[in-house]
Amino acid sequence: MSEIILMSDARVAVVPVEECGEPLADVRGSLLTDDRKHKDSHGAGLLLRRGVLDRLLTAERLLPPGLRLLFVEGYRPPALQRRYFEEYAAGLRALHPGWAPDRVRTAASRYVSPPEIAPHSAGAAVDLTLVGADGRELDLGTPVNASPEESDGACCTDAPIGDRARAHREILRTALTAAGLVNYPTEWWHWSYGDRYWALATGAPAALYGPRDAIDVPGVDIPGIG
Repeated sequence: MSEIILMSDARVAVVPVEECGEPLADVRGSLLTDDRKHKDSHGAGLLLRRGVLDRLLTAERLLPPGLRLLFVEGYRPPALQRRYFEEYAAGLRALHPGWAPDRVRTAASRYVSPPEIAPHSAGAAVDLTLVGADGRELDLGTPVNASPEESDGACCTDAPIGDRARAHREILRTALTAAGLVNYPTEWWHWSYGDRYWALATGAPAALYGPRDAIDVPGVDIPGIG
């Protein structure tokens, strides 16, 4: 896709889903993990569809010597996704009280996917970054999960940033693209495989993964979300 298509775009929602039934897998023991998001999901964020995890392992092998992927978040229960979307949209409405609901939804989808099509809730998306041999995160221009407002738009993958950060983003992009994942262009850290956005970006006839409810995921109990 040469244009930036947001998650709220109708072209994403109409992509059919042909659920393949692939299970969610725990990434611990396979990838370096970060715990900044797992408290909200009670550990569910450490899960990912097996096919996505396999492709991340392929991508990691393609990185220059000494670099590794740092996994931040994968599966996100639908109730948690809805909460994130509604909270961010409420913040936008407060900042822009004159905006129509459709404009709020579109703007919110730059940063949080609408719940009904969210790749994270299908276990198909991952938020991640790079670390060096010393285990420290590399400079990729913004922190993972920096909003458009916080970063002044530098969260967008192709935003103007420093040369060093740009080089690191290119390393990440080259490895993940070669492994078959696609990026969401407003978030340099967000990559997916098998979801509706991936299908639209690659021309696949259908998504492979649809939303998974937390109650259908063994070992996941998410109290107090809704």
